[in-house]
Amino acid sequence: MKAIQFTQPKEINVIELPEPPAPGPGEALVRTHRMGICGTDLSGYLGKMPFFSYPRIPGHELGLEVLAVGPDVTNVKPGDKCSLEPYVNNPDSATSRKGSSNCCPGVQVLGVHTDGGLRDSWICPARKLHPGNHLSYDQLALVETLAIGYHAVQRGNPQPGESVLVIGAGPIGLACLEFLKLMDLNVIVMDMVESRLAFCRENLGIRHTIQPKPDGSHLAELEAVTNGQLADVIIDATGSAKSMSTCFEYAAFTGRVVYVGITTQELSFPHAPILHRRELTLLASRNALPADFGKIIDLIAAGKINTDVWITHRLAFDDVPTGFAQFTDPTLGAIKVIIEVN
Repeated sequence: MKAIQFTQPKEINVIELPEPPAPGPGEALVRTHRMGICGTDLSGYLGKMPFFSYPRIPGHELGLEVLAVGPDVTNVKPGDKCSLEPYVNNPDSATSRKGSSNCCPGVQVLGVHTDGGLRDSWICPARKLHPGNHLSYDQLALVETLAIGYHAVQRGNPQPGESVLVIGAGPIGLACLEFLKLMDLNVIVMDMVESRLAFCRENLGIRHTIQPKPDGSHLAELEAVTNGQLADVIIDATGSAKSMSTCFEYAAFTGRVVYVGITTQELSFPHAPILHRRELTLLASRNALPADFGKIIDLIAAGKINTDVWITHRLAFDDVPTGFAQFTDPTLGAIKVIIEVN
């Protein structure tokens, strides 16, 4: 059985694996139909992802088919189409028991810490499968990205009428916007790239878009669309240390700042004049919760989220070794690349 392996940074190989065994208790044998490429995969390829280890079979944004299940599995059955919740936690940890399985201390993310789904068929924990038989495999492969955005929005806890600023209109920022636009909010998006802002206006219906200016005049633009109050909630999805250190200046008094992007660099920001004076709250957002997946599957099925606009590029399984690297170039304009595995 063929699989795609990131052998080391910037090296991709096709490898042969033995056929997987029959699933045991709590397990399911699944076939991968679709895999979405995300920033984690791109950073892993480049050697810039802090949690990534090598060699590694990537793939955690997946549209899967259940082929067989273990004797005690009841949440899925053979033939089900599923999305995968790739965060394999220890259910007995104190963190998991209090409902935070997304950041369990020993969590292993499939495709990052352990091998993922860029292969034909494989064994996974059945409890991490979320059926969506009324969705396409393309749509199911988008659920995990959307779940990360949904969780970040929940962390910010926006209230009706508040202004919410999303910084960074990459896939995670767009995922946040998908849910914010369904709420009674004043939604603003900021990005360095005008084409991404145009995408938000044209495909997501976001009215207020801001491109940062070297002279700082974009702060006046934000004031203009928030009645001078600035943003009640800021979600920074850039992964840029510079943005994450300076985004506090966009926050209203008693505002909340959510970091959903990841950086390995140290961050610094003014405490007394901004964080303390405005009594701001800083929050991190990691992964997503199990309930988020079912919520998103239902929203897609109800037509609340148009997944068609997300998929801008496709890549055949056999073309991954030679074609993957092109998607590390931001000028390509890819929103979501789908690998067609089966």
